[in-house]
Amino acid sequence: MRIAVIGSGYVGLVSGACFSEFGVEVICVDNDAAKIARLQRGEIPIFEPGLDQVVQTNVANGRLRFATDLGTAVEGADAVFIAVGTPSRRGDGHADLSYVFAAAEEIAKTVKDYTVVVTKSTVPVGTGRKVAEVLRKRLPESKFDVVSNPEFLREGSAIEDFMRPDRVVIGTDSERAAGVMRELYRPLSLIEKPILFTSLETAELIKYAANSFLATKITFINQIADLCENVGADVQDVARGIGLDGRIGRKFLHAGPGFGGSCFPKDCLALVKTAQEASAPLTIVETVVASNDSRKQHMAERIIQACGGSVKAKTIAVLGLTFKPNTDDMRDSPSLAIVPALQQAGATIRAFDPEGMSEAKKQLTGITFCSGSYETMEGAHALVIVTEWNEFRALDLDRVKSLLKTPTIIDLRNIYKPADMAEAGFHYFSIGRGAAAPVRQRLQAKS
Repeated sequence: MRIAVIGSGYVGLVSGACFSEFGVEVICVDNDAAKIARLQRGEIPIFEPGLDQVVQTNVANGRLRFATDLGTAVEGADAVFIAVGTPSRRGDGHADLSYVFAAAEEIAKTVKDYTVVVTKSTVPVGTGRKVAEVLRKRLPESKFDVVSNPEFLREGSAIEDFMRPDRVVIGTDSERAAGVMRELYRPLSLIEKPILFTSLETAELIKYAANSFLATKITFINQIADLCENVGADVQDVARGIGLDGRIGRKFLHAGPGFGGSCFPKDCLALVKTAQEASAPLTIVETVVASNDSRKQHMAERIIQACGGSVKAKTIAVLGLTFKPNTDDMRDSPSLAIVPALQQAGATIRAFDPEGMSEAKKQLTGITFCSGSYETMEGAHALVIVTEWNEFRALDLDRVKSLLKTPTIIDLRNIYKPADMAEAGFHYFSIGRGAAAPVRQRLQAKS
C-alpha cells in the first residue's frame, strides 16, 4: 500500500515512520522546506526515543520519503493522512482548524482516483463532516471517503504506543474505507490488538474524552495531595491504595505541579468549548482546566515559602524544564509558569534540562542555562526539581549539599523519600507528603 502523510510534526512523523515499519510505502509532506531538508539529511527535528532508528531504517530501504510537493505525494496514494497542528485558537479556546481545511483543499486539487482521506490530527466533533464538504466542492463523492483515526501517542513512548497500542479507533460510515484501514492496520490485527470501528463523530469524541479523563485523574490526585498536606496523610500511599482498585487503575495518579504538553491542555479546552456549544456543558472538565492553571501558578508561591518567604536576590537552581521526561516538548510546561513567577519575585534562575534546552531558550529569558545538573546548583540557595528525568533520581546528595548555599530542595515530583533527605541534612519539601505540611500552613496563613 501507499500513503501520504501531510504534516511532519510529532504526530505525522511518528505515524509515517511507523506505517513504513509495517511495510507501507510512505511519503511525509510538509510545507516547511527547512524541516524537510533536515529530514532528508537524516536529522530528526524532535526528540522521541527510538524514532531516529525507525526513520533511518525505512529511509534506507526506500519505504519512507520526505517531500514538500503535496501533489506528487497524494497522487496514487491509497490513503492521505492529515496530521497538521490544531492549536487552541487565540481568544476563544476553540481548536484552530485552518490547517486541516487548508490540507483538505490541497488534497481535493490533486486526487484523481478513489482515496481515503484520514484525519489523524486531533479535531472537534463534526470536523470530519466539514472536511468532506471541502472535498465535495471539487470531487465527486465516488472519489473519496473521510475517516477519523485519532492518535493516542504518549510523548516519550510514541513508537511503542503506535506499534503495540491499547486500541486503534477508526471512524467511518464507508465499508470501502474501512477495508483500506483494515489493510493498513493488518499487522496489529495479527497480534490481536483491538481495532474499534465507529462513526466519524464517535471517533472524534473518543480522543477528547480520553485525554480529558486522564487530565481529570491528574487534577484529582493533585487536589487530594493538597488535602493530604492538611491532614497529615501521604498522597503516594493514597494513590497506591486507590490505584490497586482495578476500576481506577494506578496510572496518572502521580501528584505534581500540574499537567502540560501538546495535548491535555488544548484538548480539555476544546472539549469544553464543544460541549458548551452543544448545550451539554462538561463542568468537571471546566474545573480541571481552571484547577490546573491555578496549580501551576501556585507552585511558584510554594517554592518561595519553602525558601523562607522570599526569593529576592536569591539564586534558584531548576532541574527539568520540559512538561515531562523523555521529550523536548515545552508546550504548556509547568516551568513556563514557575520560572517567570520566581523571576518576578526577584530570583535569579539557573536551569538545566537533558533535552529541552533549545526549546526552553525560545520561551524563557533572563536565566542562565547550564550544561549539567551539578553546574546548575553551584551557589544556589535552593534546588527545585520540576521534571522527573531519570538522571535526577540518583543525585550525589553530598555533592548537592556542598554546592548549595543552603541545603533546601523543593521536589515537585516526589522522586526522593522525605526520611532519606532529612537524614542527609536537607530541608526537603515535596507534594502531598508530611514534609510539605509546613509550607502549606504558611501559604494558608498568608492567604
